[in-house]
Amino acid sequence: MAEIRPKSRMRGPARKALITAAALELFASKGYHATSLGEIAAEAGVSRTVMYDHFPSKRVLLLAVMQEQNAALVEHVGARITGMGPPEDRMRSTIDAYFSFAQSSPSARRLLFDRTDEDDPEIRTVRQGIRQSRTRAVAALLGSDMRTVGVDPGEPIAEAMVELVITGLDGVAQWWERDPGMSRSVLVEGAMRLLWRGLGHAQ
Repeated sequence: MAEIRPKSRMRGPARKALITAAALELFASKGYHATSLGEIAAEAGVSRTVMYDHFPSKRVLLLAVMQEQNAALVEHVGARITGMGPPEDRMRSTIDAYFSFAQSSPSARRLLFDRTDEDDPEIRTVRQGIRQSRTRAVAALLGSDMRTVGVDPGEPIAEAMVELVITGLDGVAQWWERDPGMSRSVLVEGAMRLLWRGLGHAQ
């Protein structure tokens, strides 16, 4: 007779990852207020008690997911910004990185850029903080390239320029989500025509 072994328990980090993954999908598709903790627990396949072990409230869970996904975005794009090669190649690679993030992680993109939940002051404040930290992080990564076009990365205008690029690329990503027939490579080349031509005249 075969020995019956007890089922192994999932470790805490693995359970937490299931919860945040489920929360990401539900928050992105339904919004913060329309999503219940019970739905998230069911989607993650854990009990509400287990979920509360990791996240004491829905607000804490939302903020944790936003922070997690923002860090993933900055890391994904930042690796291309600071990569090898001439500035034009790195810009093309960076644009492609953002579009690839939007393509592979549509729920993360929607949560970070589309969902606002502006009626909650705490969420609004944290969301704005995340946005500012993302802009500053990208501005710092672009520091050497900005200096080549005569912009000090420490100037306020530097953050404004980065915000323009991020918002513009995300606008294209939103359009692409509504009309997904165009290839990513065509989008990248279209963005390069505008962005690199502008930077080229500034040099």
